[in-house]
Amino acid sequence: MTMDKSELVQKAKLAEQAERYDDMAAAMKAVTEQGHELSNEERNLLSVAYKNVVGARRSSWRVISSIEQKTERNEKKQQMGKEYREKIEAELQDICNDVLELLDKYLIPNATQPESKVFYLKMKGDYFRYLSEVASGDNKQTTVSNSQQAYQEAQS
Repeated sequence: MTMDKSELVQKAKLAEQAERYDDMAAAMKAVTEQGHELSNEERNLLSVAYKNVVGARRSSWRVISSIEQKTERNEKKQQMGKEYREKIEAELQDICNDVLELLDKYLIPNATQPESKVFYLKMKGDYFRYLSEVASGDNKQTTVSNSQQAYQEAQS
């Protein structure tokens, strides 16, 4: 059964009230993939959903990274921490890449209002910044550069 846009938006609002942000994000992703320009309300629902979904992973990542540093003398605990951190990193990267794809494929191209375009470009900068927080080496340089580029584009 395929839901129409208004049903998906209603589902996202319900998920928000229940603090089920993964469900909220999935509903708003489906709205976005219908290819229409989002209203301010829909745009804000999408933003809140993903901000909470990614925020939970960022917080988890910081906690595990901190624990990992404190268990340097215990190899087994450190290995367990490393594996868990990498699992969280993979989730975080998947979420950020999902958002960046929505932005590049639907949201930025469909934005007719300057305010919306700026909002989406800032969002793009934010999600590249979140990727850079868990990246290393060349990947870190690329994500930082992409983030700065999106922020600069939003300002112009």
